[in-house]
Amino acid sequence: MRPRSPTHPNLDFSFNSNHKNKPLSEYFDHDILKILEEEDVEEPKNYGFGPNIEDVNRIQLRAYTDADWATCVNTRRSTSGFCIFLGSSIISWKSKKQQIVFRSSTEAEYKTMANTTSELVWLLSLLKELRIEHKGPAIMYCDNKAAQHIAANPVFHEKTKHIKIDCHLVREKVPQGIVKTDHVSSREQLADILTKALFPNQFKALKDKMGLVNIYHPS
Repeated sequence: MRPRSPTHPNLDFSFNSNHKNKPLSEYFDHDILKILEEEDVEEPKNYGFGPNIEDVNRIQLRAYTDADWATCVNTRRSTSGFCIFLGSSIISWKSKKQQIVFRSSTEAEYKTMANTTSELVWLLSLLKELRIEHKGPAIMYCDNKAAQHIAANPVFHEKTKHIKIDCHLVREKVPQGIVKTDHVSSREQLADILTKALFPNQFKALKDKMGLVNIYHPS
């Protein structure tokens, strides 16, 4: 199942974030069972969900970014995740345990926003190389208002000195009009599926909103 995760966003959190470096069997087996329950799998072919690429009428990059703060019980590191859409089609996603421990959820969210911004900048440059025009900024949705204020407010110095300098990539790209941050409610945060274990109903709802389809039984 691990080789499926690069092409299956719904599997990325369970197999990459928690078990990429140390695939301990007891946790690995637990997550496999959880995914089987969430997907209501009776045969292996039934969990073959993947992106559905549709025709794009308007070139617009949209990103959802999220972090689950200090969730690792062993290291207290946070899990970050993002998913990026071109039009209504998901084209990029990532789930990863952060390398250092952050002191607040805002720091963890802001670091994830920086990683997402880097990916957006790369995708914008790729579109430019392909001579595809992208009008306006890429939109990045976040459910942490404090992290958004840090990105938009250049006077937040005293409270943000301890945040690593590379995180301020977001603050640089927002005034340049390359990236625009916007708030999204936690209920509509699609990146949740990449950062935390969800109840089956939540998991299915977010998976459907991401536009994932069963590649073995396309509708």
